[in-house]
Amino acid sequence: MSGPLWLVPGEGKDRTDDLPDVPRPQRPQWAAPDPVDELAGRMGDLIAAAVHPDEIAAIIESDGMSDDQIKLTYGRENSFALAEELYERVPRRYPEPDRVLTDPWRVSLLGCLLRALVFALPGLAYVVGSHLLSGPPDSRGLPAGTLPLLAGALAGWVWNQALAHRAYSWLGLGERWPAARSLAVGAPLGALFGAGVAWAVGVADADAPGAVAFAAGQAVYLGAATALLVFGQERWLLCALAPVGLGAALMAVYVPPDPVREGLLVLSLGAALALAAVTVWRCRSEPRHDGPAPRAVASVPYGLFGLAIGVLVLHTALGDVLRYGAHAEVAAPAAVALTLSMGPAEWLLYRYRSRAVAGLRASTTFAAFWRATSGALARCLACYLAVLALLGGVGSAVWRQGPPMDWAHALGLLCLGTVLWTALLLQAFGAVPVAAAVCGLAAIAQTVLLVAGPLSPAVAQLIVCGVAALVLGGLVSVLLGRATAHR
Repeated sequence: MSGPLWLVPGEGKDRTDDLPDVPRPQRPQWAAPDPVDELAGRMGDLIAAAVHPDEIAAIIESDGMSDDQIKLTYGRENSFALAEELYERVPRRYPEPDRVLTDPWRVSLLGCLLRALVFALPGLAYVVGSHLLSGPPDSRGLPAGTLPLLAGALAGWVWNQALAHRAYSWLGLGERWPAARSLAVGAPLGALFGAGVAWAVGVADADAPGAVAFAAGQAVYLGAATALLVFGQERWLLCALAPVGLGAALMAVYVPPDPVREGLLVLSLGAALALAAVTVWRCRSEPRHDGPAPRAVASVPYGLFGLAIGVLVLHTALGDVLRYGAHAEVAAPAAVALTLSMGPAEWLLYRYRSRAVAGLRASTTFAAFWRATSGALARCLACYLAVLALLGGVGSAVWRQGPPMDWAHALGLLCLGTVLWTALLLQAFGAVPVAAAVCGLAAIAQTVLLVAGPLSPAVAQLIVCGVAALVLGGLVSVLLGRATAHR
């Protein structure tokens, strides 16, 4: 027999509550004990700190109680029905912690900026190796080697995004050697895959053998960089990129001979490859894993997400190439701004998670928590867009031979930035299939509009990315506005 939770006067009352006690009748001596009372007493602290019944349902399910067990033991339909009753029975109280709580999401801004620099510096290889990419336009009117480079880059992004998730899954289990082993096997295969795709696309283009060789080196570098970044060796990767940076700086005042430029490219590539090999080799003494391995299929959505994001970013540069012609020198300052903004974007992702945890600790109702997370989301997104707009404006002003940053380009860049940041936020919370689906549809739509040609590339990007930004913003508000998403 179930009934209300009978309390004696003052029982369960917050010490700071000045309201008078409401007399409540005692449970009759002859009444059988209610198992829900026993559960409420056992889980009292957890139930009292919940801001929504769904939190209690998540705790019940994490204890392994099935709906059949709940029906048999507690006489309730399912975990949600039991959670709602427990939420009503136990008064809310939020005791202050006995110790100072640490923020698990507080990271150094300098470290994130260093990662942004590591992401941007490989672009200087295109400057140093520009002689490998020279030649007459191809049959489509694009600059020589454009398609092999784009195809190889997209293949590398897909493969290495999935490979990085696979390695991080092992590291999440505390298994460094299996993570290193997956990189030791997957990175060379990814390099072969990227180089093979670039060769297959460029084999019919006899005027671009240098572009195919450059794309092959790019594929090898992506595999080595993935291994170094997974193990947090950004400084090593920065050292490996020093020859390329030196070559780009040298070309500002003096153009060295082609063999020297190729030597700098090979030196950076060899350094990155050697440092990645050393990083993987150091893990050989780690304990071997005996338990089940993470599912390989779980990494597929991350690869598709990388493909969709890569297509959207490449459209920023490719659309300008088509607009200004094959002989125009296009630097794509928007693409450079997006790359450099990834450091502040990463830091703001951590900042949002930090503010969400603080809101979870401070809020006493679902509405208050939703307001806290929504405010944090708006502030972090606004800060990122401000940084992106500043980088885009500075890049357009410095690199005058590139396309001008008119209103359509500026708004399209901000819409694309919103898509990237909100999609990365969903990825951080494990909602990768949702983010990959929205970004994939946006990439397909923008490709169709670019090929069909009814709109200019900038307007097409503005429309497609604007719609995708609204969809992703709504999904973030719904999915991450729940307290259970931050537990």
